[in-house]
Amino acid sequence: MNVNLFPKIQIKTSMTKNKIALLVAVLCFIAAACSTLTEYIAPKSPNNDQLLDGPVEGLSEIEKRQFLAGDAAFNGELFFLGNGLGPYFVASSCGSCHAGDGKGHPFTTLTRFGQADTLGNTYLHLGAPQLQNRALPGFTPEKLPAGASFSKFIPPANTGLGFLEALTDAQILAHVDVNDLDGDGISGRANYVGAPDFFSPLAQHQSRNGKFIGRFGKKAAAIDLLHQTVNAYNQDMGITSDYMTNEPAINGLPFPYFDPVPGPEVQLTTIANVVFYLKTLKAPIQRNQSDPDIIAGKQLFIDIKCGGCHIPQWTTPQSTIAALSCKTFHPYTDLLLHDMGPGLDDGYTEGTALTSEWRTPPLWGLGLSAQSQGGSYFLLHDGRATSIQQAIELHGGEALQAKNMFTNLSQTDKLKLIKFLESL
Repeated sequence: MNVNLFPKIQIKTSMTKNKIALLVAVLCFIAAACSTLTEYIAPKSPNNDQLLDGPVEGLSEIEKRQFLAGDAAFNGELFFLGNGLGPYFVASSCGSCHAGDGKGHPFTTLTRFGQADTLGNTYLHLGAPQLQNRALPGFTPEKLPAGASFSKFIPPANTGLGFLEALTDAQILAHVDVNDLDGDGISGRANYVGAPDFFSPLAQHQSRNGKFIGRFGKKAAAIDLLHQTVNAYNQDMGITSDYMTNEPAINGLPFPYFDPVPGPEVQLTTIANVVFYLKTLKAPIQRNQSDPDIIAGKQLFIDIKCGGCHIPQWTTPQSTIAALSCKTFHPYTDLLLHDMGPGLDDGYTEGTALTSEWRTPPLWGLGLSAQSQGGSYFLLHDGRATSIQQAIELHGGEALQAKNMFTNLSQTDKLKLIKFLESL
């Protein structure tokens, strides 16, 4: 008699096999899903040459800690009523105007006003030199006074600034040619500005009639990064410090305001950390340097005299920060003022600059500008140029010859030159 003595066991075995198969299928699905999720959540880190932020190489452990402290203050500290914002302001944090330490967007544009010549700002009593276009609840944002000259300034990129600050005034003055003695049509000059009380001259500074060379800002109106940073805290966010104790007043008039945060609203140690952070942000790294088109584009850049103002290479002297000492870097600027012609004359100026004069902006990091500007270019001092080619074509004055030579290039050569600029 053929009797199956283990029918239940066979059934259970069959069921177990099915469960195991189902379990394996489920685990494979989960593994695939997790793999996809991991790729989505944690994409591959971009190469260092695709980023503008990050410290210079060679910082000591103590310096790295100060860099991180400055990074936290610059990019992580958000101001509000409870910790000192305003009452009149432009932005509520440093990083909101410099995403990823890159250029700002037209949404974060600053408005400077009140000075139409080199005799000084005649609207200081009405809130100049910066318009605070935002205000805390209960306050009315500042408005431009009638008849005041003004200009729009796109926030600049922050990287590599310590290398520029480390240069000596003598190095900068070596490129001054006020009377265009070499006949190249370029006559850059330094902007001498009055120093704030908290400025302490270093070995690299040279005074002229009590004033010092400005090297930061659209008009080179800030002498060093401390000068720039203290002004930004106060003028951009309405934050007081021991360096600058007064709140920005709307159109210069007193206002009824109980400040719940007694001054100073930012400590000197925090300012020092932010300044150190700005000093030690790495220089932008050029990409695809061996590309034949980029090599050819760089030569075209030199051939059509763009390098007359956008000087490619500098070397720092000895610095108090070892990582910045005796370093060769490539910012593509001379830090001097140049007459850019009537097309870029806004009728506003700062220091001894004329209304048509602008400091040569560094070109390094140019190709990464769109990353912090919402995917599009907003170039020149006010963001009016939406492409590199348009920015070149809007040059005038001392840059007219170079602009005309660019215009006369073949389309192929124009693309090579632009490809080179995009690699910076």
